[in-house]
Amino acid sequence: MEPMELDRETSKGKEEEGEEGQSIIDKRKPIVVIMVGAPGSGKSTFCDHVILASSQTWIRICQDTIGNGKAGTKAECIKSAANALKEGKNEFIDRCNIDREQRADFLKLGGPDVQKHAVVLDLPAKLCITRSVKRTGHEGNLQGGKAAAVVNRMLQKKELPKLNEGFTRITFCHNEKDVEAAINTYSALGPSDTLPSGCFGQKNPEAKVQLGIMKFLKKVDVPSKDGLAKSNPQSCSHNQTSAEKDSNPKMLENDSAPLEHVQLDVKDCVHQEMGPSSGSIFLDSVPTLAFPSISTADFMFDLDKASDIIVEKVEEFVNKLGGGRLVLVDLSHKSKILSLVRAKAAQKNIDSMKFSTFVGDITRLYSGGGLRCNVIANAANWRLKPGGGGVNAAIFSAAGPDLESATKERAGSLAPGKALVVPLPSTSPLSIKEGIAHVIHVLGPNMNPQRPNCLNNDYVKGCKALREAYSSLFEGFASILSTQGWLSKESNEKSLNSQDQLEKNHSDSDQKVKREALNEYEGSKKSKVFLKELRPDFSHSMDGKDNIENRSNVEPLNECEREINAKGSLKELRPSVSHSIGRIDNLSSRDDTGINKAWGPWAQALYQIAMHPERHINDVREILDDVVVLDDLYPKARKHLLVLARVEGLDCLADVHKEHLPLLRAMHAVGLKWAEKFLDENESLIFRLGYHSEPSLRQLHLHVISQDFDSKHLKNKKHWNSFNTPFFRDSVDVLEEVGKHGKATLRDDDSFHSMELRCHRCRSAHPNIPRLKKHISFCQASFPGLLLENNRLVFGPGKGG
Repeated sequence: MEPMELDRETSKGKEEEGEEGQSIIDKRKPIVVIMVGAPGSGKSTFCDHVILASSQTWIRICQDTIGNGKAGTKAECIKSAANALKEGKNEFIDRCNIDREQRADFLKLGGPDVQKHAVVLDLPAKLCITRSVKRTGHEGNLQGGKAAAVVNRMLQKKELPKLNEGFTRITFCHNEKDVEAAINTYSALGPSDTLPSGCFGQKNPEAKVQLGIMKFLKKVDVPSKDGLAKSNPQSCSHNQTSAEKDSNPKMLENDSAPLEHVQLDVKDCVHQEMGPSSGSIFLDSVPTLAFPSISTADFMFDLDKASDIIVEKVEEFVNKLGGGRLVLVDLSHKSKILSLVRAKAAQKNIDSMKFSTFVGDITRLYSGGGLRCNVIANAANWRLKPGGGGVNAAIFSAAGPDLESATKERAGSLAPGKALVVPLPSTSPLSIKEGIAHVIHVLGPNMNPQRPNCLNNDYVKGCKALREAYSSLFEGFASILSTQGWLSKESNEKSLNSQDQLEKNHSDSDQKVKREALNEYEGSKKSKVFLKELRPDFSHSMDGKDNIENRSNVEPLNECEREINAKGSLKELRPSVSHSIGRIDNLSSRDDTGINKAWGPWAQALYQIAMHPERHINDVREILDDVVVLDDLYPKARKHLLVLARVEGLDCLADVHKEHLPLLRAMHAVGLKWAEKFLDENESLIFRLGYHSEPSLRQLHLHVISQDFDSKHLKNKKHWNSFNTPFFRDSVDVLEEVGKHGKATLRDDDSFHSMELRCHRCRSAHPNIPRLKKHISFCQASFPGLLLENNRLVFGPGKGG
């Protein structure tokens, strides 16, 4: 189908007949385009391309996002569409609209004063199913195996639109070339253009449902590397007869088969092939920790005792992990530990949606078995080094040198019963291929006399250490869930209180004793001792020295990961600490520990680096008399630096006064120097320099951030809005305000964090981060005029907005 030629003369004639001063925009009828197509046909993509490319105002009305970014009702869509038409806007109705009844209410909108078009994406069923199964981050969460069944069921009801329904124009697209032509047609539509009426591109008005859909669906069993399911004839041979029946055209005409039955067929094939205890583990959207059995391989811990402890700890933690799930992994279907754990978990009635077992290679869970995991546990050695055998060697090998480097930055060794959370760099093969974001190293007790620190069959100490190891592991997972917003405050407090109770007899890692002591000895000399203990010791992660006695059970995540959301997530992750800090209001602003009453002990990372950069020489880019430059550990873009002020008492922008103006200028000059250095390496980058109105980490720091926002660490609305709303104060504006008024204007209203997601270039709205990231990856619109003024953006030579 070729792009349609626009009718400009008719519009021109109408404009000439109009009253003096009346524009054609006022006279031309607005257009309602009703998208028609199955899930996966590309309706939303079609709308996005037209909205981005067109010079006209188009809005997209989508039922998946109509309720403030969440799914709504058809009635809400109709109301929103009616309001937009009153304002004279063109609009896309982005629903499946698969039958006449679904379209009827939208065709009543606006009466004869509205042009009513349909764009039918009548693409092959196999293509729609493939897209639906592969996609992630879908607005309506229609993805994975369940999407295939939904597409099939919907196509059985397909009823192609006709002009006599009330349409003035219908465009049919049967392949990608047709879709591209239709996008070009609507994108080129100008204020004086109209499209001819009629039906275009229809091949067969009496077309029936495409055959072979269920046959294709039956191949959707084991998700492959792309997220697509691949067929396994052996595992699904018991369903061969039913698959043949499903492919029968007569069966396809029967609309009464329950959707759930189709889904169970898919899951049963997966269950038989991979051997998980529940098909539910293939839900892509659930944060998952996959862990091996600790100490039962090389360390030769008794399997029966180990399985008791695994089930005990899983039962204790499984309901405290919010939306998270736990998966015990082993390589063999004949694994005795998996059999024991499955049987004991069943006796305890542990929810199989939250805990299951899985047979597979822990380094290839997604590519080899279709299991998506955010986090994996490593049965580490005490040196936290590659080598040895089993899981430890396999994980270090699969992750490449990135994991060893990231681990070395955080600790040099590990004691039995402890765990260490390590964010996995995005450049690691394990991150790229398997989607792993964190590795948690955990060390259990050793019963093997050939290995170090053998307990010589002392199972009293051994069981105690193994319980601590699993508690440490699951608490580490909980801390990750908390920073990413998966844990409610209530569930997280329960989890941490449980850990406190568990550890109360272990003085070397007892956070609860420290927090209680901080309250009990408020204002006393002892409180200062405990404050010092609570202050994070960053040196051990830099110099590799062993400091095991003074570490907590779980090494905390670096607080840079919580830079945007620390005020909320800090309280959730460390509720007792936050409470304790709130109890010392009657103390002086700072004591001799250097901790400000407004800053929790976990918000001191940047302060420590600024005051003692020589201790962190491997982590900083530049050390000057006034400033220190380092990479943001969890960058929100390809290039993201922090320029720290090396001045005591300058915690944030609110502390800045006129006497600090030379320092601010120095920080700006250093940030500009680094931006220009990066631009010499890649002139396509664009930079912005600025401060957060209310930072979550102590010590004044300037952000130098590229405007691509291409980073896996940009995960939620707060991350985006903290850099793309007035909450982010441009450095040039801060310099001007401090120079004129002696202080900077703070825009620290919490409402900025909850504002709708809008592209920083074209300002189009988007329902969620995946959709926004997809959009900004190809958006080439000019930046808003405000950003182009006063050198707020830093471009490469010869570049501009």
